[in-house]
Amino acid sequence: MSTDAQPGLGQWPLTLELPVQWGDMDAFAHVNNTVYLRWFETGRIAYFEKTGVAKDPTGSGPKPLLARSEVDYLAPVTYPDTVTVKTTVFKLGNTSFVMGYQVHSAKLGAVAARGEGVIVMVDAAGKKAPLPPALRDAIAALEAGAPAQG
Repeated sequence: MSTDAQPGLGQWPLTLELPVQWGDMDAFAHVNNTVYLRWFETGRIAYFEKTGVAKDPTGSGPKPLLARSEVDYLAPVTYPDTVTVKTTVFKLGNTSFVMGYQVHSAKLGAVAARGEGVIVMVDAAGKKAPLPPALRDAIAALEAGAPAQG
């Protein structure tokens, strides 16, 4: 996983607390691996809402498409617990950007998983589209407003 952020990015500006649900557990008595991807998605969509990328999902502008997901599972999470999902953008490309995710378990007092996702902007025909300047500006503003990481 690549966590080298471009200057001004990777500041983890978005944080969400989510309760672990009993139904998130699997037969092995820990949270199923697919749930982490759902937690990442929750953080991603909240980030999209903050930056306006999801503002007009039926409009004619480019839409975000998740092209790749990657997860490093560091520790098993179990019910009951509360996880904190942190989300950031590490890199901006011409038609895509790389998001980062962290899941911190309150019960464990540690990061339980890290991940990345590559988001590609596509037009109405499903072809790659340039990142809109307004989106670049919104990401930069959100990242700049983030508290310093220690």
